[in-house]
Amino acid sequence: MPERRRGAALENALLDAAWDELTATGYARFTMDAVVKRAGTSPPVLYRRWPDRDALVRATLVHILHKNVLAVPDTGSLREDVLTLMRKINATRVQLVTVMSVYLADYHQATGTSPSELLDPSETGRGQAIDTIYNRAVDRGEVKAEHLTERIKTLPFDLLRHELLTTFAAVPDQVLEEIVDTLFLPLVR
Repeated sequence: MPERRRGAALENALLDAAWDELTATGYARFTMDAVVKRAGTSPPVLYRRWPDRDALVRATLVHILHKNVLAVPDTGSLREDVLTLMRKINATRVQLVTVMSVYLADYHQATGTSPSELLDPSETGRGQAIDTIYNRAVDRGEVKAEHLTERIKTLPFDLLRHELLTTFAAVPDQVLEEIVDTLFLPLVR
């Protein structure tokens, strides 16, 4: 007889099953019942934690982002730190970006939210990682803090996401370098 899952192990199994279901069927066909079946549990176990599928989807995405946190690079250079992080995202996040954007279009329509409202960067650690890179660059004297508006700090990553969404494939390295060297760095120097 399999050991009964409890606590964090149970919650992780439920969220992993929800992720598998979301990536297999998309939001439009994502149901609590399908997650229950996939997780091998009962409806009360799932509903005790999340009252509806929208809450479960949000928790699933936070879980997946926490589970797949990228290390913050520290190369000694803003250019290399940003490029290194972009390369890691490019190599590991095509499916995640696709799921969050394409599969969740129905989620945004049904809930009236925008993609930016779905996840709070402070909830997932994404904001702190980017801030760490820029704070180091300011400390090294590479950039002035007043040049680093929120829009400029996210610009290279927003452009990377745009490339991923228009191709549904990894972005060539020369494009990453062009984003950083031609568009981003001139704005912060």
